[in-house]
Amino acid sequence: MKSAFIQNTFNRKGQLSQLALDNGLSNLEMCMAYLRKLPYGRNTHRDDLRLVFTEKKGTCSSKHAALKSIAIEQEIYEVRLILCIYKMNAQNTPGIGPHIRDAGLEYIPEAHCYLDFDGEKIDLTTPNASLAHIENDILHEEIISPEQVNIYKVNTHKALVENWLVTEQLEQSFEEVWAIRERCIASLSTL
Repeated sequence: MKSAFIQNTFNRKGQLSQLALDNGLSNLEMCMAYLRKLPYGRNTHRDDLRLVFTEKKGTCSSKHAALKSIAIEQEIYEVRLILCIYKMNAQNTPGIGPHIRDAGLEYIPEAHCYLDFDGEKIDLTTPNASLAHIENDILHEEIISPEQVNIYKVNTHKALVENWLVTEQLEQSFEEVWAIRERCIASLSTL
């Protein structure tokens, strides 16, 4: 990572910064390494980013929103939280192929979050996560705030899936596609 600000020692307090410090993490670089190693999994409450540190797991949304929140607390504004919707398929998301194929689909639009550090895209979802796997399959991208990973992200994702069903003239209902998506996400949690 080229940006020196990620190595600056935290000098401001905030709830998430304090949780990071309590875990021995004193700068963004250390937080990034820590979050990347945490297991992938949904937290008990989607709207409580502290759970990433207390439950020691997180999703693309919670991990990236937690780091963005720490950056805000530390007044580091070069970090942007990005919501993207991409074509989730067996090639770019290993482990979900049977669910997609059994439904007769090529892909399902999936929401993903990552960080943009002053122009450098960072994915902390898993230790081996890389945006290179999905960059050619991205349908939509926008900057969001940490608070938007809860309701806004879900509503945006659902609206894009509903639009996709109409545009592609697919026979599955929204409920059927969303259930397939949920099975895909569940299988990612077991990898």
